[in-house]
Amino acid sequence: MDPSVKIKKFADDTTVIGLTRDDDESAYRRTVDQVVLWSNQNNLELNTAKTVEISGTNPALTILDRTVMAVESHRFLGTTITKDRKWDCNISSIIKKGQQRMYFQGQLRKFNLSQELMVQFYTDTIESVITSSITAWGSSSTKHDIHKLQRIIRSAEKITGVKPPTPLDLHTSRTRKSAEKITDPSHPGHHMFQHLPSGWRFSQMRIKTARLQRSFFPHITLINS
Repeated sequence: MDPSVKIKKFADDTTVIGLTRDDDESAYRRTVDQVVLWSNQNNLELNTAKTVEISGTNPALTILDRTVMAVESHRFLGTTITKDRKWDCNISSIIKKGQQRMYFQGQLRKFNLSQELMVQFYTDTIESVITSSITAWGSSSTKHDIHKLQRIIRSAEKITGVKPPTPLDLHTSRTRKSAEKITDPSHPGHHMFQHLPSGWRFSQMRIKTARLQRSFFPHITLINS
């Protein structure tokens, strides 16, 4: 398989991700054809009615004589990915879901549950939503987004009596944990970073675009601290 194309499998969902240059999608489309062929050979039926594609301006993708629907955004494993690679829709969805679940946190208080159980409910039900894919969108969040997230956290603090981690703390801790995985040479992004002469600290990567600056990769240097 071409190194510019990755296949992600989760349960019965298959995602093909292709890195294209100069609108050249040939490697990506060959991989899609290979997935279709492999599925047919192994008696697996692809549901083309539920298949969508987020791509550039090239001709529409065709699978089994059916044109795949081109979409502006798609929800992938709970995270909304858009064609313009922005995170506004995803962040808004997270904030809305967090606010909705705070209602149940308030209702539980009426039953006089212990502080330990209240904190556990917040961690499992609300904080887990706030931190969903936070390593991807955290750096792109605006002050307005952070303020809305902080309001949810402050509400939880009033109910539980325990101060939860701030959005910045959550982003930093999750990013540092994920960054440690890149130190493994088998990681696809390992080649993007080099060690300093000390041998154990990573050098800061060169950044030429604002999009890359707001992405996960520049924060790998968190593991230097």
